[in-house]
Amino acid sequence: MSVRLVQRRLRVALAFLLLSAAPALAGPGDVQVSLTAHRVAADANGQTTLEPGDQARPGDVIEYRVRYSNQAPTGVRRLVATLPIPKGMEYLPRTAHPARVEASLDGRSFAPVPLTRKVRLANGREVVREVPPSEYRQLRWTLGDLAAHGSESVTARVRVSPGPVAAAVAR
Repeated sequence: MSVRLVQRRLRVALAFLLLSAAPALAGPGDVQVSLTAHRVAADANGQTTLEPGDQARPGDVIEYRVRYSNQAPTGVRRLVATLPIPKGMEYLPRTAHPARVEASLDGRSFAPVPLTRKVRLANGREVVREVPPSEYRQLRWTLGDLAAHGSESVTARVRVSPGPVAAAVAR
């Protein structure tokens, strides 16, 4: 798959994320949302560095940062931050900040991470298993109240999926 196709898909995903990361229950125009994407790399000493996220290849890690800024002279109540995980990207466990995060497989129902589901074994017995984070489609944080002129940020890392999924992302 070409790097150019992955780059184009990352720009589309970034625009989608910015539109979808809008807060729930805030007044129109009260909260501004700023979303950035950074490619996570390691320097010569093995230290993590952040580079511009507009270029990535399958297997690269992207860190999304969403900042919510309350421009109103009064506080905003019940701020909820939602970050979609685009198709062709997979959430990396334990990279969400704040760490108390919920996830969704369908964008409608959310539960605390890690998600679990019941699985019926061949012998008929049901067991509870963790859902692979690669199946998560959205993350959500309940940030609570945001003071006048205050701000809050959330971050999470995703990996550009290798193989056939990444090819689908590039289209």
